Amino acid sequence: MAPASKPDIQTHDMAIIGGGLVGLTLGIALVRHGFEVLVVDIAPPATVLAKEFDGRSSAIAYAGYKLFDAIGLWPHLKDVAQPINEIRVSDGPSRLFVHFDHKELGEEPLGFMLENRHIRLALHDVAKDLDGLTLKAPCKTTSVERDEAFTHIVLDDGTQHQARLLIAADGRGSRIRQDAGIGLAQWSYHQSGIVATVHHEHSHDGIAHERFLPSGPFAILPLTGNRASIVWTATSEETPAIMSLSERGFESEMARRFGDFLGHIKVEGPRWSYPLNFQHAHRYVMPRLALVGDAAHGIHPIAGQGLNLGLKDVAALVEVLVDAARIGRDVGDIAVLERYARWRRSDVLLMCAATDVLNRLFSNDLAPVRIVRDLGLGIVNKLPFARKTFMANARGSMGKLPKLLQGELV
Repeated sequence: MAPASKPDIQTHDMAIIGGGLVGLTLGIALVRHGFEVLVVDIAPPATVLAKEFDGRSSAIAYAGYKLFDAIGLWPHLKDVAQPINEIRVSDGPSRLFVHFDHKELGEEPLGFMLENRHIRLALHDVAKDLDGLTLKAPCKTTSVERDEAFTHIVLDDGTQHQARLLIAADGRGSRIRQDAGIGLAQWSYHQSGIVATVHHEHSHDGIAHERFLPSGPFAILPLTGNRASIVWTATSEETPAIMSLSERGFESEMARRFGDFLGHIKVEGPRWSYPLNFQHAHRYVMPRLALVGDAAHGIHPIAGQGLNLGLKDVAALVEVLVDAARIGRDVGDIAVLERYARWRRSDVLLMCAATDVLNRLFSNDLAPVRIVRDLGLGIVNKLPFARKTFMANARGSMGKLPKLLQGELV
């Protein structure tokens, strides 16, 4: 009797579990630098063609645009991207506010608003024709094991794979992180983010508005055309009642918070709600394992920086891995991966702290706190240095930037 043949095992430099906005961006960036990459995603590619994928849009910092441009993604996005030229921050009915105008820094915008479905579609358009990238979707892992030399992966389509490095990009509920025994610091904000797209009568002129209300921030974010993405933070107790409103009732409540500066508003498509919480992984790396994006950290959306943190992870990890590979080091070596963890941890913790403090400071209606924060907004608005520092942070141009965030391949 002939011996049973061994199953074919496909070998890759890296395997990324999670092919969402961060995971597939990372896969494309790694392949652009010569690596062989496997990306496994639970969602089918056809989903990205749906008119409404998940209702969310993202504010991409100018540094994120630079990354997208460097890896060849921007030509697929430029016609659906809305530049953010100004940001106006106000505290409820207070007359004191902060106005950030990109012209104080130069001609380039602070960033761009993009609907998540458009980013996903662009990522799949690029990935499907990219030699060196194996995309398995829809697909699940049935077995993941790490040893001294490889991570061994079995997928539910029966294929077997091995890679020098496993990268978890599978979101806040990351199974890879859980199976590795990496714990979390986490808490709930007892809030939900209600997301909708509206059409409005007057032009938004590329201005993003953040209004702080007692239940949480109410953001009006410009999209292409006379449209805006609304991120309405409500308490967990309020959310069910808001979500059950009729279309007319929902528009009426939104208009009450919106004001009339953009004229008549009309909700386009469904509305969604998402529970808001904080979480931060105790570790970003282990031997042959790295966490990126929401698998590593999840913050409050108050500053719109969630995806931008993930794109910074992408840029830093790519640079670390390219540098290691060029001198013949093992990309899964913990000493290599610790450089990535050190690079990202302080920046992430600073943003975690900033968004947490801002939400706690502005999501209440205590008179003494309200007076202090309103005075703070007024003072910041009068200080050019403070405004420019904020805008530089919003553009993602502060600190030691990886080359991809400067628009350069490593």
